[in-house]
Amino acid sequence: MKTAIITGAGQGIGEGIAYRLAKSNYAIAVVDINLKTAVKVADAIVKSGHTAKAYQVDVADREAVFNLVDQVVDDLGNLAVYVNNAGIAFIASVLDSEPAEIDRLFNVNLRGTYWGIQAAAKKFIEQKTGGRIINAASLAGVEASALQSAYSASKFGIRGLTQSAAKELAKYKITVNAYNPGIVRTPMRDRIDAKTAAIKNISIEQQQKNCLKEIALGREAVPTDVAEVVAWFASPAAEYITGQSILVDGGMKFY
Repeated sequence: MKTAIITGAGQGIGEGIAYRLAKSNYAIAVVDINLKTAVKVADAIVKSGHTAKAYQVDVADREAVFNLVDQVVDDLGNLAVYVNNAGIAFIASVLDSEPAEIDRLFNVNLRGTYWGIQAAAKKFIEQKTGGRIINAASLAGVEASALQSAYSASKFGIRGLTQSAAKELAKYKITVNAYNPGIVRTPMRDRIDAKTAAIKNISIEQQQKNCLKEIALGREAVPTDVAEVVAWFASPAAEYITGQSILVDGGMKFY
């Protein structure tokens, strides 16, 4: 059976990706720093008739990421897809952002993605199978967002890392692509809206209405919208696609 590792899969977009790839008959490694949520998602996948197992990992820990890949292959079989979905955000002006928050965000978002690419690629090369690496960038990594300077910088970095890794790893039949979500209703988005509204001294409802005006299709995304793009990147249909970043934003920006 093909195996897919999805980091940050205990909730939100990662959870949606886990369910979607399970439907494509992947054995799913549900990876999250929160073991309780990872177990909940893995159990739901198993109850739906598919294969899944939960793993607790902090993706900022390079050794832990490499150990994860080895353990998943031992447990579930050869790796086929690695989704670097784990990420965090905080809302603050560039003048008020705290060093500890910046360090943690870069360690998780950018370094965590770097370690995931390294670990997955080395396993694919060892297996001699090729494989798919799919990274979570963001609309904020295409056009930076106010009050999200560190987050935007990390996501710009992930887009660059995606392109560079794609060029290096193509000779091993490894593709590397990224998805750039816009506004997706998740617990993390709830926190972003609440903090942004407080800084702007407006209601959360008004904050959400203001954002909705920017979306051409007239609605926020849900995790399944993003999961479909990830499933396409993982599918045979995307075999000839690498180094690309696709906006999944309902028409907020056009490039």
